[in-house]
Amino acid sequence: MGESIISLKNVSKCFKRYAKPADRLKEVFVPRHSGAEEFWALRDINLEVEKGSTLGLVGQNGSGKSTLLQIVAGTLTPTSGDVQVKGRISALLELGSGFNPEFTGRQNVFFNGRVLGLSQDEIGRKFDGIAAFADIGAFIDQPVKTYSSGMFIRLAFAVAINIDPDILIVDEALAVGDIFFQAKCYKKLEELQDRGISILFVSHDTATIQSLCEEGVLLHHGQIVCRDVPSVISSKYFQLFRTEHEQLNQSDKPVEADVPKTKQNNPIALSRDQRITNGKATIREVYITDTLGQSKTTFEIGETLQGRIIVEFHDNCYDVSIGLALRDRYGRLLFGKHTWYDDPGLIPIVHKDEIIECMIRFELNIQANEYLGLIGIATHRSEIDYDSLDILQDAFVIQVIGTNQSWGITKVPGTIEIRHKNLVTPQSLMAEGVE
Repeated sequence: MGESIISLKNVSKCFKRYAKPADRLKEVFVPRHSGAEEFWALRDINLEVEKGSTLGLVGQNGSGKSTLLQIVAGTLTPTSGDVQVKGRISALLELGSGFNPEFTGRQNVFFNGRVLGLSQDEIGRKFDGIAAFADIGAFIDQPVKTYSSGMFIRLAFAVAINIDPDILIVDEALAVGDIFFQAKCYKKLEELQDRGISILFVSHDTATIQSLCEEGVLLHHGQIVCRDVPSVISSKYFQLFRTEHEQLNQSDKPVEADVPKTKQNNPIALSRDQRITNGKATIREVYITDTLGQSKTTFEIGETLQGRIIVEFHDNCYDVSIGLALRDRYGRLLFGKHTWYDDPGLIPIVHKDEIIECMIRFELNIQANEYLGLIGIATHRSEIDYDSLDILQDAFVIQVIGTNQSWGITKVPGTIEIRHKNLVTPQSLMAEGVE
């Protein structure tokens, strides 16, 4: 173990909930008869963070992540336990915290810098770098209340990373920025890591946790479930989420007679908001399952996803194609299967009132992350000349968990061949009699 820069011992945090405002006043005068309900956001947290390390915190909403970060940052006091933090902390917590909406961006930079312990001259020397990183132009001299959420986080992050912190705390803040700013931020975080800055990072994006953090901590109901390498933490997080989701669904179902159960095979809910159609055909039902036909939303890396698509046609349609693909959260099409490119090819004709069923399967040889499903049917005249019949843009969401086994987003077919060849050296030349 190296030098500890953050140490939490038996830390707990209790919040009180009051049914009505009068109960809060009553507790002041008659504390023994308090009507408050206790809510323990954290219970007996023991956590050590080494200097120069990057630790990712993962957990469902309400697990205590933000409360833990606020206690480390000093904006919340624990109900019990001991907290030791060494060095200057810079924190990106809730959007809006630390900035006065009436002040301009420039004024807020100087105000925040002074709060964090910098002198006026130090802030002045750093200001150009902060403004350049934020890249919000003339808005730097406009009141913060006029900023978009993206502009706000740009300035907040620029301030946080430029005050030379010993510890940087980031709580889901980067999810607000666009993909270009996020890439810029992650590159800067890597620079801070190289400089030995300790980072506490909270995100629901487990792929980011795996790429950025050396270790992860899984929180659940205010307690640490486990601490391990990020890939293990990600798998346990999704397993925990799936278990709770299944239990919740079971608790909502009416009690049924004790009859033999058939394997679960439920269609996904289809929304009109997801659909783009010309009225000639309708995707009626979609089932996302494993190869045994079991409905599921969480798959292991390398597991086969099976999509069963049922389509009803309202007109005669010719040269029909059907496809299912996965997209990332930025809308980028990653891969899938489509009858224009893959067997069995186009369907020559489908008659009015006919119903067809299509089964599409592919292996999920992709990185662990969350993905959106795209399903579409069309009639083709050529690859670029076609009419969309019915498209579900965000038809479903799946989680892919496990340990990464590829370089890049997906594992592509291919081989590596290595051949050993003798090196030409003076000794080999002399052995061959070459002068």
